[in-house]
Amino acid sequence: MAGHSKWAKVKHFKGAIDAKRARIFAKLSRELSVAAKLGGADPDMNPRLRMVLLKCRTANMPSDNIERAIRKGTGDGETANFEDLTYEIYGPLGVAMLVELSTDNRNRTAAEIRSLLAKNGGCIATSGSVSRLFQRKGLIIVAREAANEEALMELALESGAEDFKAEPEGYEIITAPANLEEVHRQIEIKGSKCEAAEVSWLPTVTVPVGAAAAALAVNKLIEALEEHDDVKEVHTNADFSSGAG
Repeated sequence: MAGHSKWAKVKHFKGAIDAKRARIFAKLSRELSVAAKLGGADPDMNPRLRMVLLKCRTANMPSDNIERAIRKGTGDGETANFEDLTYEIYGPLGVAMLVELSTDNRNRTAAEIRSLLAKNGGCIATSGSVSRLFQRKGLIIVAREAANEEALMELALESGAEDFKAEPEGYEIITAPANLEEVHRQIEIKGSKCEAAEVSWLPTVTVPVGAAAAALAVNKLIEALEEHDDVKEVHTNADFSSGAG
């Protein structure tokens, strides 16, 4: 199986069937409402909202849905008070996972996540044991057919990117979180469409997941977490590139 890479996530967003697409849009709507409630409806003045809007673009979320969610966050209607949480988790084979959530009831969420982990071979990790395996970075993804490799690499590095990786599917551009938007803007000004742009947790150490059974177990846990209504993102250090067929 393909595994749960950043490229797989982009394909998942763009190719989701109706039921999964509705779930993705519902989660993004919540993120939009929370961001707008905390920082206002103007993306120019609200960095958190700008980041969510980039995710909405990756998911091809309709503009009507986006506008409605922002209005809900800034309007007079009653909206719950959500708080952001990050869970540190170990899954099958010792794969590390950082899970970002937004919840209006942390006790309910904790109970549900623990139950989910117990059913899928995961456990809560000691605080700091997983987060130290990741770095907060900006990540831009460009499809191979959308740009010339040499020109894109030169532009990205000149615009402030830290690293450039050519993968079979295309190109990954790594930035400091503060430089993500400027690098993204420069790439699109020059005519290359970005498949995704986000601030993410990238692993500094990976765990090889080669056997098909192992890949299935790891992906089962990741997918179970992603299907939970409170989960925004699942970041993992699993490396599926070693040949799980």
